Amino acid sequence: MTATTPTTTDRYVSFCGLDCDGDARRMMLHLDAAMAQGASKWRDYFRKKLAEKTKMGVDDLFFVGAQVNCLRAYLEEAADGPGLALLDQLEETCC
Repeated sequence: MTATTPTTTDRYVSFCGLDCDGDARRMMLHLDAAMAQGASKWRDYFRKKLAEKTKMGVDDLFFVGAQVNCLRAYLEEAADGPGLALLDQLEETCC
């Protein structure tokens, strides 16, 4: 392959070996625990979005990908380092 030959990446192959569903589930459990710990303007927002998630029947990874910016704002507000690290990992490797 020369330097001018474009490379193609099959994103489905590139996800091999990653536990995106498991990481997304851990993020959802983390969100649930964080919401139970204290008051925040984000609690009502996420309650509404989680109800919509259930109604639409989307999976956890879809939810995390769709809510990544709001999740980040919530976790930053809470100064939740572990939650932010997990979100960064999910966003970089799975979303």
